[in-house]
This record gives sequence, structure tokens and C-alpha cells, in this order.
Amino acid sequence: MPGFLLHLGATVLCSHAGQAQPTVVNPRVMVSGQPTVTMAAPYVVAGCALPPPPAANGPCVTAQFVTAATRVTSNGQPLLLLDSQAICVPTGTPLIIAVTQTRVTAM
Repeated sequence: MPGFLLHLGATVLCSHAGQAQPTVVNPRVMVSGQPTVTMAAPYVVAGCALPPPPAANGPCVTAQFVTAATRVTSNGQPLLLLDSQAICVPTGTPLIIAVTQTRVTAM
């Protein structure tokens, strides 16, 4: 099933409401006037509310996507979709893609 492409302007959060942003964007494919993001790009997380050890294993610091488009790539890397899955480090919790553009889909 197709999903909307993830772009720089998307709202991506860690499970504890921290803001996540890609460290690298893909300017070769633009949607809604903004660059897309490939699976290879790590994300940085700011403002995670999970306490540090010993109270918990937080806060979320970085995240890496582990799933992406299977049929659409750019520069040899799969593009991220609304339903792509990521894992935060050091917590092991997922990222939540709350809002993205709704004009371009991919598989």
C-alpha cells in the first residue's frame, strides 16, 4: 500500500514528545517545496521528556529508520514514508510521524 513521502517539514516526535529532525536531507527529490529524507539519514532528538538513568534509560538522543519505501529510491537509498519505522537510541522506542505532506505517495 502506498504511503506519503516524508519531507524536511514533517513533524516527527519520539515517544516522549521530543522533536526529531533528520541530519541529512535529500535535495534531489522535493515535495511541497521541501527536500525528502532517505532511510540512510539518522535523526537527532531534542526535548525528550524521558529521565536519564537511574530513573529510566532516556532521554532519546538519536534515531534510525529501519523501514522505508521498497520501490522508490533516490541516489540509491529508499525514501522514507509516513508508515516507516524507526528506533530511538538509547531507549529503543519508536519515532512517531505525526504530520507530513499529503500530495506525493510511494511504495
